[in-house]
Amino acid sequence: MTDNGQNTPPPRHPGPPSGHGGGPGTAPEWLRQPQVDADASRGDRLRSWLSRHSGSLLSGATALLLLAFVGVVGGAVLVSMPEAGGRSVAYPTISPPAGAHASTSASPPAAAGPFDGTPAAAFPEGQAGIALPAAKRTGPFTQKQVAAALAKVRTALVTARLDRRFMTTTDPDPFVRQFAPDARASLRRDFASDTFAAYASRLAPGARLTADQPRVKGRISYRATKDADGIRILAVTTNFVWAYAFQTSSTVPGDGVVVVHDTVVWSVPHPDDVDRSSNGLWIEDADSYAANIDCPAFDKGLLILGGPSVGGPADPDPDAVFDPDTTLDRPDTC
Repeated sequence: MTDNGQNTPPPRHPGPPSGHGGGPGTAPEWLRQPQVDADASRGDRLRSWLSRHSGSLLSGATALLLLAFVGVVGGAVLVSMPEAGGRSVAYPTISPPAGAHASTSASPPAAAGPFDGTPAAAFPEGQAGIALPAAKRTGPFTQKQVAAALAKVRTALVTARLDRRFMTTTDPDPFVRQFAPDARASLRRDFASDTFAAYASRLAPGARLTADQPRVKGRISYRATKDADGIRILAVTTNFVWAYAFQTSSTVPGDGVVVVHDTVVWSVPHPDDVDRSSNGLWIEDADSYAANIDCPAFDKGLLILGGPSVGGPADPDPDAVFDPDTTLDRPDTC
């Protein structure tokens, strides 16, 4: 296991503007970069291999690689953020987090093509799988402010996980520009390493998706809270499985499908509590894993199908990688 964690202290951002009392403040704990340190004969066609990859997320999170599937068993990657500032990290479980939430409910298209024989065949296509909860006044945030925050998160999700142009270029700015000015430098550092993989998808050179839209399933929830410095924030938690169809000559169900499961906490501070340059979208925490991927490519945060492999432990439930309610805390095997 390699460790690409950074030891430099996280940047701090301005506090409330002078009109709201007091001079520049320190960055709240929630804005600091935490340390990151198919169904055709399931037993024969889908084995799970797990692999670990350590890296950093938002200036230092540990990335674990996990891998799943067999005929073309590639790797699977977990990029996790253990503990930051005394906060324990909760992996997604079957119990939804507190607060208003919405789950994917769009009717899926008829199963066809590369997703046949996998749970993703029943998922909605692309953006149809991203359902926003109803915006309601929450704590100090008005209904309009909640709606605006949810819209920002949805746009960021679409760019990061579904925009093919973004996924095949090296320019992160279409995504980075959607965040508060003070958050952008840290995000650009993520894209200069491999840590962006916890919240964004990029394709490796030579990787080719089919014309099929990715299949998407998951949920979004939000709640009002405060950070350790008393700054009021709206925390939006997203938990999604993204299934991508890659070109392959294999006819085994699932062999051409790469699965990414992520959970991200997006934060929007109350505009009265922070400096203008800190007002906007931030990423507080992010964890993800990818299955059926090539491990060396994912060492760079990039997605491509894994190569043929032999042996390895059988996965008692190969469909689990498609379930957004399963834990991200998986064993590794690359």
